[in-house]
Amino acid sequence: MPYVASSKRYTEMEYRLCGRSGLRLPLISLGLWHNFGDNKSFDNCQAMVRHAFDLGITHFDLANNYGPPPGSAETRFGQILQRDFLPYRDEMIISSKAGFTMWDGPYGDWGSKKYLVASLNQSLKRMGLDYVDIFYHHRPDPDTPLEETMAALDLIVRQGKALYVGISNYPADLAKEAIGILTELGTPCLIHQPKYSMLERTPEEGLFDVLEEEGVGSIAYSPLAGGILTDRYLNGIPADSRAAGNPSLPPERLTSAILAKVKQLNEIAAKRDQKLSQMALAWLLRHDRITSVLIGASRISQIDDAIGILKNRDFSQEELKSIELILES
Repeated sequence: MPYVASSKRYTEMEYRLCGRSGLRLPLISLGLWHNFGDNKSFDNCQAMVRHAFDLGITHFDLANNYGPPPGSAETRFGQILQRDFLPYRDEMIISSKAGFTMWDGPYGDWGSKKYLVASLNQSLKRMGLDYVDIFYHHRPDPDTPLEETMAALDLIVRQGKALYVGISNYPADLAKEAIGILTELGTPCLIHQPKYSMLERTPEEGLFDVLEEEGVGSIAYSPLAGGILTDRYLNGIPADSRAAGNPSLPPERLTSAILAKVKQLNEIAAKRDQKLSQMALAWLLRHDRITSVLIGASRISQIDDAIGILKNRDFSQEELKSIELILES
């Protein structure tokens, strides 16, 4: 049956301007990392993208190496686009990245102009697109001059293969330098994608100050700390959980100290009539230094849970102090 988007898709979602640009991103964006590879059900992936769009999630985040295997998430998303979303392409923000290992040999990794341009060409082919809305350099390259990497991003925009560019995983000092180079080239940096959650607060140590000063947006990935900030691990490690079988969340990250914090945070969330995951997302979005948060999902109910934060994003000063005491303990 042909997909027809809900006529109510923009009624509940909130959108924030991204830095000093005219682009608005939804508070909740959908990342297609581990759950859109060849080992997942196509029907479930299609249903999640449809459902997310119906709820006003307009931003879908990918990278060249997402899968598994690498490239398969873009291929699958491209299939869904071609089947369902061609009439809605102009209502979607589609992003991709390059910077991690994608193919063997000297030109399939890091940050050279050769790699970034070739990788994006491959990504566009996999998704059946003429352009992406945002293209990121995925991580700093210690060997390629920053000027070359930023010049590649500038070239990509001038070629019409991306509307905007961004950076990801850059520390504050390198981010400031990269943003300055892009500004001089005439292709402003739109957005930075850092790893940020209640349990990973490194961006607070200077990065957010740089982004605010430079007028660059930010979108937090891993906002639930790989699933730790959910009710999944309140009573140990379930056999079917990510921590039981996925190298992105090794069991040693779930220390007794971390689990004790999670249980205390869960008690505060319960008093707010929220799930812990909802409170963790709301805490990130409590001020507008975060443009959007990137969630991952393996089923529709997880998308619904994330959207549920729109009903309660405010914190009392007492709640914020209690949360801070737990996180600092």
